[in-house]
Amino acid sequence: MNIPSSIITLLLGIGLTLVSLWYGQNHGLMPVAASEEAGHIDGLFNAMMTISTGLFLLVQGIIVYCAIKFRRKPGELGDGAAIEGNVPLEILWTAIPAAVVLWISIYSFEIYNEMGGFDPSANDMHAMHGMPAGKGSAMAATMDGMPQGSPMIAALGVGASPENQGKPAAVNVNVLGLQYAWIFTYPEINVTSGELHVPVGKEVQLNMNAQDVIHAVWIPQLRLKQDVIPGTQTQLRFTTNKVGSYPLRCAELCGGYHGSMVTQMIVHTPEEYDTWIASQQQSAQAQAEIVKKTIAMNPANLSPGKYLAPYAKEMGVKPEMVRHLHQQHDMSKSIASVIK
Repeated sequence: MNIPSSIITLLLGIGLTLVSLWYGQNHGLMPVAASEEAGHIDGLFNAMMTISTGLFLLVQGIIVYCAIKFRRKPGELGDGAAIEGNVPLEILWTAIPAAVVLWISIYSFEIYNEMGGFDPSANDMHAMHGMPAGKGSAMAATMDGMPQGSPMIAALGVGASPENQGKPAAVNVNVLGLQYAWIFTYPEINVTSGELHVPVGKEVQLNMNAQDVIHAVWIPQLRLKQDVIPGTQTQLRFTTNKVGSYPLRCAELCGGYHGSMVTQMIVHTPEEYDTWIASQQQSAQAQAEIVKKTIAMNPANLSPGKYLAPYAKEMGVKPEMVRHLHQQHDMSKSIASVIK
């Protein structure tokens, strides 16, 4: 039974399409999606994976077929037939990649626009600072809580999506990158942390700057990465949708200990987030009291034990150590009086 070559080609094409579609949606290469924006990136990545799988199987299939079909037969000693050029084939293998690249470019453009990647400062900076919209006002905007003397320039990065343009984010966090750590400041509640804490389901805006060299905030579960540049303010705006703890890494080689510049983004329920804020504010108040006591004292007139006594508990100093310091100080005074 001879099956027409057109039918075989059609069946192979259908099989190739089904395999590509299945693998494009079930490759398992991406980590868990923990933000609303992640769905856009995953859709683009899955589409690219589907196309790549189809092209790979097609090209490799043709290579294997030709290697078998046109192999040298026993007894054949001459060269193969000289075939020069095939205009329709050349047009085909040029047009298909060109069409694929053009389609991916347009799709990527739309995704980036939906995520707020185009001109983020024009719709975010004036909203955060109460300025009128417009590029001129955006260029003059500055970040609250950033170091004094920071340049007044527009932010770069991912801003508000088109439907949220002009609306301030629910949570604003100032991010400072330095060798080799991240510092997160919450200017609205006067809290500073070495970890990024955010509430689930609330829009968050990171206002980022670097102290020394170029760093990059990368949170794979959010599908977001943005350079943090000295002298230039960058930003990321996103909404988480899954409670959990996710790694936040520096994705830009920033020095010898670049690999250790890792912290956590902890996504809380709204209740847990409020509890965390309260605990941080209490801790900050306790630290402020310690500093206030330290400034009020003159260490030159106090023994180490008396100097530590008022806040030994907060500093984790054991009472036995304080008593030991008292005894040492008293003994030193006695020896000094005898010598005199």
